[in-house]
Amino acid sequence: MLNIKNEVLARAYLVALGLVLVTFAIFLRMFQISVRDAAKWEAKADSLYVKWVDAPSQRGNILADDGSLLATSLPFFDIHFDPKAEGLTDRIFNNQAVDSLGWLLSTFVDRQKSPGAYASWLRELRTPDSKARYVLIAKELPYAKAMQIKKFPIFREGRKAGFILEQTNRRERPFRLLAQRTIGYTREGAMPVGLEGAFNGVLEGREGKQLVVRVSGDVYLPVSDLAEIEPEAGDDIVTTLDINIQDVAENSLLKACQTHNADHGCAIVMEVKTGKIRAIANIGKTEEGEWWETYNYAVGERVEPGSMFKLATFMAMMEEGKLAALDISVPVYRGKRNFHGEELEDAHQHGLDRMSAKQVFAQSSNVGTATLVEQAFGANPPAFYDQLVKFGLDKVTDIEIGGEDPPFIKDPRAEKWKWSGTTLPWMSIGYELLITPLQMLVFYNAVANNGRMMKPWLVQRTERYGEVIKEFQPTVVNRSIASETTIRKAKELLKEVVQSGTASSIRSEHFSMAGKTGTTQLNYHHFQAGAGIGHQASFCGFFPADNPVYSCIVVISEPRSGGYHGAEVAAPVFKEIAERCYSMKAELQTPVNAGKKKSLQAAFMPNGDAGSMYELKKALDWLGMNYKYPGENGSDWSVLIAANDSARLEKRSVSNSSVPSVVGMGLKDALYLLENRNCRVKVVGVGKVRRQSLEPGTVARGTTCILYLE
Repeated sequence: MLNIKNEVLARAYLVALGLVLVTFAIFLRMFQISVRDAAKWEAKADSLYVKWVDAPSQRGNILADDGSLLATSLPFFDIHFDPKAEGLTDRIFNNQAVDSLGWLLSTFVDRQKSPGAYASWLRELRTPDSKARYVLIAKELPYAKAMQIKKFPIFREGRKAGFILEQTNRRERPFRLLAQRTIGYTREGAMPVGLEGAFNGVLEGREGKQLVVRVSGDVYLPVSDLAEIEPEAGDDIVTTLDINIQDVAENSLLKACQTHNADHGCAIVMEVKTGKIRAIANIGKTEEGEWWETYNYAVGERVEPGSMFKLATFMAMMEEGKLAALDISVPVYRGKRNFHGEELEDAHQHGLDRMSAKQVFAQSSNVGTATLVEQAFGANPPAFYDQLVKFGLDKVTDIEIGGEDPPFIKDPRAEKWKWSGTTLPWMSIGYELLITPLQMLVFYNAVANNGRMMKPWLVQRTERYGEVIKEFQPTVVNRSIASETTIRKAKELLKEVVQSGTASSIRSEHFSMAGKTGTTQLNYHHFQAGAGIGHQASFCGFFPADNPVYSCIVVISEPRSGGYHGAEVAAPVFKEIAERCYSMKAELQTPVNAGKKKSLQAAFMPNGDAGSMYELKKALDWLGMNYKYPGENGSDWSVLIAANDSARLEKRSVSNSSVPSVVGMGLKDALYLLENRNCRVKVVGVGKVRRQSLEPGTVARGTTCILYLE
């Protein structure tokens, strides 16, 4: 019995010892968790139930040269509802409030859902079985509407009653299509495009931090409406784009692409002296057949420039001393000649045996150009390539936006390029090489700028709340791409193209233009005609020709109707852009008193314009015009009379009761005078008053006077 008793006791002691050891282990583990590793487990708990998330910043604006908004971020608001919020008591969530809220949501948020359906849905969300905590009420609301909903029953109690208001930002372009591809975008999972991508670091600002808490259903709710660490808004960028020139370029290009049923096209306007890009338009077709800015062809599409490249060819010959005079006679073989076994033809059959070098360029003779270049560089092709490099035609422009490919120009010394007997003559007329429209324009702009090559640029400064943060300046790439003599002759050639050459149809009586047409065969095999041939029409030049302010290039690819030559497809677009710029920009116009020492000729002066004596005098003083003035006494109204080379202001008597003479006045002054005399007015036309239906002196009260404006 003793042995059995001892055995039982031993077992009891072992069990007790085990329990003590287990208890000790539990307490030891509790000590480790609650004391030694407390920070670790608290952090893990926080990561599971409370965490920080990024609060997006307000993206900076993209502005045109005059401050017009090209891209901006507008605030929109998402509204969520937490039906299990701690502060949402049954007293707040009563039947009357729910019914009212349901009616308001049906009226102002979603009319497709009835008030009863909304109320039933809200009650269902409050049932114990429901696990809904973060329910979407409305998405992307404007501020005014979000604030209106915030005043609804239940929602007016704020976050404690489950109302959750979250701000989101949406990128908007007020002018929509205008410069869309140049402005660009940044999207998650996609390569950044345009200025949005190139200046993303400036525009995006700095994200803030917001605390969110996890609730049932693995949903995270914001702890408060505001971010704990406020985001920092991005800076604005001010571009060089002129909104008016951009609008003209896009509309002119779009009209041409539609008229000629083209595949796509681009146009660029550049300021000659500074290199500022004033407009950059791209038009292409979407898969649905709509016209849109589908790709930045101006910067990213390398093309064979065709006859536009002949300017570089002629300048290379001049620089090498191989073309001393533009009046030398050049054989053109009636527009057809065989070069190393391949036949080359002129675009237009002229039947001439010879032309002057200037005519060869102006009439864009392929045969004449190739003949000249064979004579100049046939024995030394590397010299031709070296001149092209000197002109900078082998370099990228390094414009701020991405997507630019380097030019492709064959070097006869490089083994990797296949150089044949036909390469030199074909290169001379713009084939067997690739260059983007912008790279071509930079070269032409350098010629317009007396040989000084400027870097094209799109952003002139960054700003923060209107204060300049960083300012960019014009960059000179090459102070002189060619000699003064070569530049002068090059300008002479380009003027001749418009005066008597292939672009004579765009000649203007108001101002001079200079440039070169180009017609490229896209799928040619050494000019052998055949079915399915596509073309590219182009024109590059500058205006006014004698004192260039802007350079411009237009390239339209695969026109299918209404012609395909550069002269009939691209040159008219250039002309329209130039004429619209001329009408908008005072710096392009020649002063009417140019060359006159003192006064203006009467033929160029306004005659018979009438209005306020004070306003007319102020305008004449601002213009710096000499005129005779009758003095302050007498009438407040006056008429401007021009005679010979002088001007004078004459007083116009105006009765307080009868119909006055308003001929020559603007509509504002005419309405002021007539309506203040109780005379009704009808207006026909626009402009200034050239005729009125009632004679001056007629009783004004109760009568009707028709004003004819021109």
